[in-house]
Amino acid sequence: MKCRHCHAQLQHVFLDLGHAPPSNAYLSEVQLRAPETTFPLKILVCDTCWLVQTEDYTAADELFSSDYAYFSSTSQGWLRHAKAYCDKITEALHLTRDSFVIEVASNDGYLLKNFVAAGIPCLGIEPTASTADAAEKIGVPVLRAFFGAATATKLAQGGRQADLICGNNVYAHVPDINDFTAGLRIALKPGGTINLEFPHLKNMIACNQFDTAYHEHFSYLSLTAVARIFEKAGLRVFDLEELPTHGGSLRIYGCHQDDPRQTTAAMTAMLAEEKHFGLQDLRLYQAFQQKADKVKNDFLGFLIEQKRASKSVAAYGAAAKGNTLMNYAGLKHDLISFICDAAPSKQNKFMPGSHIPILPPDELARRKPDWVVILPWNISSEVLQQHEQIKSWGGRFVVAVPELKVLP
Repeated sequence: MKCRHCHAQLQHVFLDLGHAPPSNAYLSEVQLRAPETTFPLKILVCDTCWLVQTEDYTAADELFSSDYAYFSSTSQGWLRHAKAYCDKITEALHLTRDSFVIEVASNDGYLLKNFVAAGIPCLGIEPTASTADAAEKIGVPVLRAFFGAATATKLAQGGRQADLICGNNVYAHVPDINDFTAGLRIALKPGGTINLEFPHLKNMIACNQFDTAYHEHFSYLSLTAVARIFEKAGLRVFDLEELPTHGGSLRIYGCHQDDPRQTTAAMTAMLAEEKHFGLQDLRLYQAFQQKADKVKNDFLGFLIEQKRASKSVAAYGAAAKGNTLMNYAGLKHDLISFICDAAPSKQNKFMPGSHIPILPPDELARRKPDWVVILPWNISSEVLQQHEQIKSWGGRFVVAVPELKVLP
């Protein structure tokens, strides 16, 4: 395989999690009786441009299907994050009714609805029909397409270049990162701004977040790699913010290369920090597999211990990261009896690979498990607050990542 950005030959494995089904390929009861497709889940690192990337294995349309089950609005914390961003960027860029905003991978309209409410013209670009339908129902205009140079050219030719292009947790999901970035340049007005948020590779490594590796993530991003990709496309990253979301993310600010805005000290500092951390040193990447294995083994040991003690274990959050963890650990419903999730699109289905049933959250109170594993550890505080009632029967919460920990 050659690097998706610089086309150098890839020779170094960062993480090998065996074979697994796509992490959002939730199953119906009927589908349980059919063969299940799995793909290799191996992550490689390019020692030329330092882009970390999933090994080639399948086409994007096999992952982002019409019934894609991830709806951003399920998390109240994420809705608050989106609203705060919209308020902040509207003021910073002086967005008005004469402006135009594009969100790439707009999902169910969780973010753009704030611009709609403010009267700022906007467009969501979203390839999955299920989420696009939800966005249109709340008044968010949607173009149903994968974003790249071809889609951006049609928008530009139609006079629809944007003052702001934003994308939350999409940049890691694109199979052709060069074409996607070229699209950003084409769709951006002169003087316009690009905001992309993505989980920071540095935090993934520092905090043992191996469960953020899954098929829909084609890339695992550092500022070092992103700055190079932008530069090659005729863009420039001029500023950034560090965010707590998804276990630690970056929000980058991009512009055309000839934009007069100066590159900030925060950019220089983060590039230096990444180099000091070792993101340009193969030894850092080659040591990560052992950390992932420890998380898996500690989690399995905990579950087996509870089984021997006749304690019941459930989980909360049918998240992609939970699927990565459970499939790598080889878990089935003998160790975790059921999973609760607030998203109706996932309820009464089964987790891919493990085939553990997904039920509504009120099943926690009905079944009263002794332990609840919070699989999306990044929203554990929200889950704790919403389901305090498990303490009334002596139930306890636990997370497995970045290390096994019983929560207060």
